[in-house]
Amino acid sequence: MFLLEKKSRKKIIGKVYLKFSYFFLQFTNHFVIKNRFLYSRFFIFLKTINMNIYSLEKKQNFPVSVETAWNFLSDANNLKKITPDYMDFNIISSIEKEMYSGQIIQYTVRPLFGIPFKWVTEITHVEKNRFFVDEQRFGPYSFWHHKHYLKPIKGGVEMIDVIHYKIPLGVIGEIIHPIVVKPKLKEIFDYRKKTLNKIFGTIKK
Repeated sequence: MFLLEKKSRKKIIGKVYLKFSYFFLQFTNHFVIKNRFLYSRFFIFLKTINMNIYSLEKKQNFPVSVETAWNFLSDANNLKKITPDYMDFNIISSIEKEMYSGQIIQYTVRPLFGIPFKWVTEITHVEKNRFFVDEQRFGPYSFWHHKHYLKPIKGGVEMIDVIHYKIPLGVIGEIIHPIVVKPKLKEIFDYRKKTLNKIFGTIKK
């Protein structure tokens, strides 16, 4: 008798569960279809939020020739010297001495919280003693485009860096950009400026 009651209770519960599931699915489908315009606009809004391309521009002058500055800056083996030690920057691919368009550079780096990233960049444009461009192919950013310019000036050379980048992780990335990423990039380029001043010196006014 007890077993029969137990089985009947299970059947009743099962029927109720099936009816509830059916009702829930019907309600959900009806709600989504009825409000599909709002849903589409919402997802477009989320995508738009993450369409921001940020930029950073830095200028620095050295009392050396364009050729001297170029020989140092275009040699990927010198990247470790101008990168903060805590980032544990290491090139893991063979590097030719002379930079060229199409050159691939692979390295590992720990830019945030000690988390290791493999970064692969391609040198896409080179005009010796004038400029070169590196672009991320794989790495921590959704997009990274870095232009390096050298220009002769009175008493030396002017170096100009123009970076455009995009943060991953959607809305979360947009939130952490001003809190973590932007200050970290400033810190890295400030370190590079200080190091290059030690290597080349500064133009005295």
